[in-house]
Amino acid sequence: MKKRLGAVVAIAVTAALALGGCSAASTGSTSSSGTPTKGGNLTIARSADIISMNNTTNFDNNSIRVMEQIMEPLFMVSADGKKLEPWLATKYTVSKDNLTYTIDLRKGVKFSNGSPMTAADVKFSIDQDTATGSAGWGFINTAIDKVTAVDDSTVTIQLKYPWAPLIADLSLFSNAIVPNNYGGKTSAEFYTAPVGTGPFVWGSWTKGQSVKVTKNPNYWQAGKPYLNSVTWTVVPDANTRKLQVQGKQIDVDDTPDWSSLASLKTTPGINAVTFPSTQMDYIVFNEQKAPFNDVHIRQAISYAIDREAMVKAVLFGNGSAANSLLAPGVPYYDKNAGGATYDVKKAKAAMAQSSKPNGFTTTLLIRSGDPNQTSIAQIMQAELKAIGITMNIQQLDPTANKQARLASNFEMAWSSWTMDIPDPDEWTSFAVDPNGGSHSAFSYYNNPAVISLNSQAQKEIDPTKRADLYAQLQEQTSKDAFLAYLFYSPYVYAMTTSVKGFQVTPLGNYHLEDVYKTP
Repeated sequence: MKKRLGAVVAIAVTAALALGGCSAASTGSTSSSGTPTKGGNLTIARSADIISMNNTTNFDNNSIRVMEQIMEPLFMVSADGKKLEPWLATKYTVSKDNLTYTIDLRKGVKFSNGSPMTAADVKFSIDQDTATGSAGWGFINTAIDKVTAVDDSTVTIQLKYPWAPLIADLSLFSNAIVPNNYGGKTSAEFYTAPVGTGPFVWGSWTKGQSVKVTKNPNYWQAGKPYLNSVTWTVVPDANTRKLQVQGKQIDVDDTPDWSSLASLKTTPGINAVTFPSTQMDYIVFNEQKAPFNDVHIRQAISYAIDREAMVKAVLFGNGSAANSLLAPGVPYYDKNAGGATYDVKKAKAAMAQSSKPNGFTTTLLIRSGDPNQTSIAQIMQAELKAIGITMNIQQLDPTANKQARLASNFEMAWSSWTMDIPDPDEWTSFAVDPNGGSHSAFSYYNNPAVISLNSQAQKEIDPTKRADLYAQLQEQTSKDAFLAYLFYSPYVYAMTTSVKGFQVTPLGNYHLEDVYKTP
């Protein structure tokens, strides 16, 4: 694992909580004690293409994993996901009234184009993120009143009110640092080939096929990255990715299906590993479309799902049934949140109270070429039939699937979430606040009481009081059943044994500057 630089910035509450709620999953490591080999290209195959490199407006994980290699934030989550550590910043201090943060920047950092990173770049980057508002990730900076470049290496952030997750928010990819005024380009021009301080530089993009980044010769961590380049290829079919990694045509399969994990583990020359996560799979209901604006319909479907059976059938035991909006690895997770458990009697009772007591026909949107989602859909299809709901299954290729969800062109859809910061605010604001950048996780859920609880939790500095607010939030969202929680699962990857240093944090991000390949 890479050696981190600078003193550790602890998040008191987060540090006290255990991560990784998936006890059934083993964890893997690809680290090596040998001298890193320099050079070579790493090829990672995954199901879907990137959408764009605009870090302030993009909600797509495949795009995010690429942009994180190019653009870096002031703070970074630690390897275990429990703390925040200085990255482009070295330290910070907070005023007694908790309204002013003074941040010292790391000296000697250059952008990939060779220009020095200064406080003016930091101010511009945070301001641009904030300006996106509800159209992007700007909601994450809602408490920021003013960012000031005090001198080239010092920034102050003044808040409108105390804001517990500020340092965590500054570790989010949307607050990554880019050149002031986009280096003289328009936003649209800049993001066709973004410039940052990261270990890699934008290379090329063949839409629908692959995206490539190359080594940054000006990277501030001496001697890194080890690789010359990284290529992500688009391979929608899980079995094809499996065959490619087994045949050494690719180095990493970033989403092998669970049914193939056992065979991959016994394949010579392959490391099939799982990493503790903060991931939850769920079904999102589009409340813009009847009858999903009816809470009884949503509750009925939630009660009809046998999550324990799904964990066995889909995850092959590598996970646990989801019972809350938050995952066990997220601060303030409440195991008593009241999420629906399998109960056909309650499901039928909820249907009887609903606007469709005699049942109806609907459609679930899933990704094509994904055995895990196909299994989820088939299990749900049988379970919903038992309560009078005929569920058709619509399969779209992964990229088209994401675009359909973004356009709200669905009735029910499979989705998943993994945290990007060690604070629940990112997900709760994204999920329950209509102004949180995604129309409440694309559900259009709107409960003023829940929105108020979320707002109070953001501003509450006392950890005990914050915990109580998040407990109430989890309980109410469970009652409203705006999402049907499915399960919590670890991340799973398959890679050739020549890949070394590849680690995934519980927040899903990885540091490719630490990765190398042996002959």
